[in-house]
Amino acid sequence: MTWRRRLIDVRPLRTSRPFRDLWIGSSLASIGQQIAGVAVLLQVWELTHSPLWTGAIGLATAVPLLVLGLVGGSLADAVDRRTLVRATTAGQVLTAVGLVAQAAAGNRSVPLLLALVAAQSGCAALGAPARRTFPVRLLPADQVAAGLALQNVAFQASMLVGPALAGIVLAQWRYPAAYAIQAVAGVASLIAVVRLPPMAAPRTDDDRQPARGARQRRGPARGGWRIILQRPTLWGSFATDLAATVLAMPIALFPLINEIRFEGNPRTLGLFLSAIAVGGLSAGLLSGTVTRLHRSGLVQLVAATVWGLALAGFGLAGPLWLALCCLAIAGAADTVAVVTRGALVQFEAPDHYRGRVSSVEHVIGIAGPEVGNFRGGLLASLASAPVALVAGGLAAALTVVTVGLINRPLRDYRAPSERDGPPPPGVPPAAPAQPAALADGPG
Repeated sequence: MTWRRRLIDVRPLRTSRPFRDLWIGSSLASIGQQIAGVAVLLQVWELTHSPLWTGAIGLATAVPLLVLGLVGGSLADAVDRRTLVRATTAGQVLTAVGLVAQAAAGNRSVPLLLALVAAQSGCAALGAPARRTFPVRLLPADQVAAGLALQNVAFQASMLVGPALAGIVLAQWRYPAAYAIQAVAGVASLIAVVRLPPMAAPRTDDDRQPARGARQRRGPARGGWRIILQRPTLWGSFATDLAATVLAMPIALFPLINEIRFEGNPRTLGLFLSAIAVGGLSAGLLSGTVTRLHRSGLVQLVAATVWGLALAGFGLAGPLWLALCCLAIAGAADTVAVVTRGALVQFEAPDHYRGRVSSVEHVIGIAGPEVGNFRGGLLASLASAPVALVAGGLAAALTVVTVGLINRPLRDYRAPSERDGPPPPGVPPAAPAQPAALADGPG
């Protein structure tokens, strides 16, 4: 493999204008979310100085995801997916305006702040399953993994840039400005979604040709969970990610670790977040190697194991340089796991179930880390932050290895390639380029 093929594959940005618009809008929104996330973390810490309350941020985010995430998956298989994402993105913008208002009013109520965080999380949960299906509908099959890698690189770049910008904004203009940036970035994301082509709800063959005398279905076929449980590649991939996030997520412990080992220096707290982003961004920029590997299941298992071990190392690290190295390794492993899991899920789920399967992926991929943050904060309040990190990281690695040992289909899974011919059933072929009329279709 030449060095050029090891670098990130940017073909999706050249071949699909709708995907390019979506990528730009989502990238700006990610930066805004990172800035707001740091603001929420710091605001709660300044109000309470409690790791349990900072862990509760994760709970406030996770509960709406668990409640509404699966609802969003059913909606994604029943209505036009672009229309759904338009509405939920608008809801996120409105909650960002609410965060601006509470900060400007000098709010001292943590429950009010967490309620706004929960509302924003709920809007994201309803729209995320539909949003996750966009790349496979906008790109050729052999570019889907590359598109997911580009999205992940944008997210990792926002993790690198966002906390640094948050530090500057919070130091100069405090919380209202940080939340206002998120609101403006959300508007940019909404504009990008408006420009997408219509994405009507997929229909099964049974929907198109109902049996004589049978009542025609008016909604998508049921059975998203059945599809997941019947396919070892899907449940194994989800179990791997769930183990990695719930058992080892470290973010809620950063303020306490920073205070214990590094005298509570806010610059060090920012370095923790940036180190994860540096590792993730580095892996993303070299993701051509990963997206062209076809053993996606094995790659995800190895990456998730490395994630857990690296975070256990962070819990034991004394010098700052060693702690940052461990976090960078964890960030790189996380990027590899997310990209490989995302492509596997989109290819393995039939199109008329893809919204519901994607909703499960979203719940696990987003709510899992937030539940993991709450777990970490709770364990740290009972024992200590280093114990929570080491125990969680080792438990995550051991669980992932166990999943790999008992799930051979996941270990042996091979993603489709350009040489495999047409995309699998349920994956509509995408043209090399999208005409302007399609990008501006009616909504």
